Formats: sequence, structure tokens, C-alpha cells
Amino acid sequence: MRRWGGKVEDYLPIHDWLDATKELFCDFRHRALRHHSHGVFEAERVFGVSITTSEGRVVPVRYVAEQHIKEDCGGVVPTVADWLSRMRRETWMSRGYVLPVDDAAGVEADRTG
Repeated sequence: MRRWGGKVEDYLPIHDWLDATKELFCDFRHRALRHHSHGVFEAERVFGVSITTSEGRVVPVRYVAEQHIKEDCGGVVPTVADWLSRMRRETWMSRGYVLPVDDAAGVEADRTG
């Protein structure tokens, strides 16, 4: 609001949508579901490319979503890969199939090709 003018109510639906995942998991991990670059694109699909404030100013939804995410994520807009690559793999996540570890790299080998 301070940045683009208008009233809090102009921006609240975007902020509420980004944080709605707190209903699912009420700590910082809820952010993994929408606080990333793909979440910015999803916000545009939900709210449109821009909103018009109560003062008549057109503000890109992207700017609002990115600012919200930066404030919550230490000044960056992470990618989905940033979130998921830090998730610890569990056996149940892949129906019990675990990729063999490539000893040279210390990571699981890719068996896709």
C-alpha cells in the first residue's frame, strides 16, 4: 500500500491467497506451496495481470506477489526447485522405489534415460 497507493483492501485478496496455505500447514513450510516464482504466475491467473487500486492506479499483480514473497523469504523469490530440492525424500513418496546412489557424486543416480 505504501509503495503503490490505495487501501489495504486493494491488496488483501492477493496476500490472503498467498498465505491461504497456512490452513494446511501452519509454519513456514506452508510457503513451499505458493511462495515461489510459479506462485507469482498462478497469482496472475487468479487475479489477472493487474489490479486497479481504490485510487484508480493500475498495479501489476506480479509486483504485489513478488514483494510479498520477498518479505517472507529473505529478499528473494525462490523457484519451486529451490523448495523441493530441500525436501527430504521418504520411501512412501515413490511407492517404495528408491534410486541408487551414485557414489562418485554422492547423489541419487538419474534413471530416466
